[in-house]
Amino acid sequence: MKDPAHTKSVTLLLLAALCWSLGGVLIKWVQWPPLAVASGRGLIAALFLTAVCARRLKFTWSPVQLGAAVAYALTTVTFVAATKLTTAANAILIQYTAPVWVALLGAWFLHEHPRRGDWTVMGLVFVGMGIFLYDGLRFSGIVGNLIAIASGVTFAALVLLLRKQKDGSPIESIILGNVLAFLIGLPWLLQAPAMPVDSWIALGALGTVQLGISYLLYAKAVKHVTALEAVLIPVIEPVLNPIWVMLVLGEKPSAIALLGGAIVIGAVTWRALSSIRQPPPEVLPG
Repeated sequence: MKDPAHTKSVTLLLLAALCWSLGGVLIKWVQWPPLAVASGRGLIAALFLTAVCARRLKFTWSPVQLGAAVAYALTTVTFVAATKLTTAANAILIQYTAPVWVALLGAWFLHEHPRRGDWTVMGLVFVGMGIFLYDGLRFSGIVGNLIAIASGVTFAALVLLLRKQKDGSPIESIILGNVLAFLIGLPWLLQAPAMPVDSWIALGALGTVQLGISYLLYAKAVKHVTALEAVLIPVIEPVLNPIWVMLVLGEKPSAIALLGGAIVIGAVTWRALSSIRQPPPEVLPG
């Protein structure tokens, strides 16, 4: 039997990825250094989510809730640092090794075992993203590449810790994580120059839509999907990101990039449809 909550959650994951994908074009609009942007959008996201969820927030300060918050903040900061120290293509591709970490650790931490088809989808995703990002990939920037690996690990930890709260409310961890991201980038935010109105609008959209609404949807979805689904289905985000840049700013990807993007979207679509057609895998008791 299909699980309506599970089916709805797969759709929410795709919508969350759509919101995440706006990051590239919006960040290009904000005339601030990267860590100042990370700080500013974190503050806006924390205020937005607190206002929207004020009536049902419950901060338990449990190790899992705090751990997820730290993982969220580290994911944001390490990805920005990786992007500065290596190519953007390297940073994105290496960070999205996260599904492998989730597949390996999910069985131990959550007792959620990946299906055989999950490994096939991961292989197709890595091939597709490698093709998609081929022009920007470089073997230099070893420090940035190592930080990108760390970003993939912290992203996986975030997914696992949010999924661990499936019987509670994961949104509190997201709010705390945004507050931490704000504090980490605060020194750069305090030194940031004045911006025109359109940059402020873009920053507001980053906080409310690209982080706020996206993680509101994600926190709802993660309660009814496996951790691997929660990290694998939204993997279309790095493909959609440059598409928005192309539509808004006219930066056109190459034909080989479009081929790689088609492979990624096809693999994720296949995984999403199979998730909807089949009941979620049985979770063994912890």
